[in-house]
Amino acid sequence: MLFDSISPAPADAILGLTEAFKNDSNPNKINLGVGVYMNDEGVTPILSSVKKAEARLLEEELSKGYLPISGSKGYAAGIQDLLLGNDHALVTSGRIQSAHTPGGTGGLRVGGEFLKKFKPEATLWVSNPTWANHQGIFAAAGFPIQEYPYYDAASMGLDFDGMMEALSKVPSGDCVLLHVCCHNPTGVDPSSEQWSQIADLAEKAGWFPFFDFAYQGFGESVEADREPLKLFAERGLEFVVAASFSKNFGLYSERTGSFSLVAGTPEAAEAAFSHVKTTIRVMYSNPPRHGGSLVEVVLSDADLRREWLGELEEMRNRIHDLRTQLVEGLHQRGVDRDFSFIARQKGMFSFSGLTKDQVNVLRDAYSIYVVGSGRINVAGIRSANLDPLCDAVAAVLR
Repeated sequence: MLFDSISPAPADAILGLTEAFKNDSNPNKINLGVGVYMNDEGVTPILSSVKKAEARLLEEELSKGYLPISGSKGYAAGIQDLLLGNDHALVTSGRIQSAHTPGGTGGLRVGGEFLKKFKPEATLWVSNPTWANHQGIFAAAGFPIQEYPYYDAASMGLDFDGMMEALSKVPSGDCVLLHVCCHNPTGVDPSSEQWSQIADLAEKAGWFPFFDFAYQGFGESVEADREPLKLFAERGLEFVVAASFSKNFGLYSERTGSFSLVAGTPEAAEAAFSHVKTTIRVMYSNPPRHGGSLVEVVLSDADLRREWLGELEEMRNRIHDLRTQLVEGLHQRGVDRDFSFIARQKGMFSFSGLTKDQVNVLRDAYSIYVVGSGRINVAGIRSANLDPLCDAVAAVLR
């Protein structure tokens, strides 16, 4: 029998942690593992701007018919406006083409399948560390995977020299995956000057950039967070971008994302994009409508867009404040370690520097759930649990 011979697949580490959290009977338990934004009540909220867009769709939507393979033109225009701005030369010239995908994960997988067609011998390089699902996504598309240095555990910052040395040796034609902002899992991003050097190196070395843009607006602003893309565009480089709207629109369950490609000419972009569409056709045929329609409505309405940007700013500022409060709370408890790096990191995640043994003690003794690597979701901290969290971390460190 076929199925009798199949052993269970390994459980997803983060989803397994969430399941353990749910089964914990401690009323004061804290989940810092799951990678979603939560407000101070511990809820992943539906944004007011999204609610208003949804109400409009309820009244105005006339059909649930299939979307085109790549999604609606209005959605693609909204994506490109977010990625670069409507007045950017790539947009006005038609050198960028965009497709609606099922989440950022779908964008990554579409990109992997598409690039594998035209780069069958290429290796794909990811940062060490990177989001746990990256390796699986690109291995499933058939890519051999290699790593380049990224995080310096000693400084709790970027190993820029190690990164640049490794990327300088990546063979021409290989693909390099880069996090545009709010690096997952470390929260450590290159500076503007460092990004400029990375773009220079890509141009010189000839490797192909693949950007993962999952957290636009969670770093500094929608405009500031996209600057790395513009630096690569200034050098006339071809590249691709997978983007997610799970976090910045709160559309986790709607699976709303995109895949975009940038080519040297409008004709090349259109020809290449025809193959993106054939890739999509055999994977899922066409994208789900609802989440994309919500994004399209918000981005195309000046008032809703302004409200959304305000809500995004509130989420970003809350995370920034939590980082500062966590650092201050640990300092007040006299911990013999400098945690100021947490306040310098960006986005939802932080490499806390906690060891696996310390993480296990936090879980077993205090019902505080953290990924084994020490990565914490800062957005999981609440006013009600900040002090108990600081007390527990201080105790474990002693």
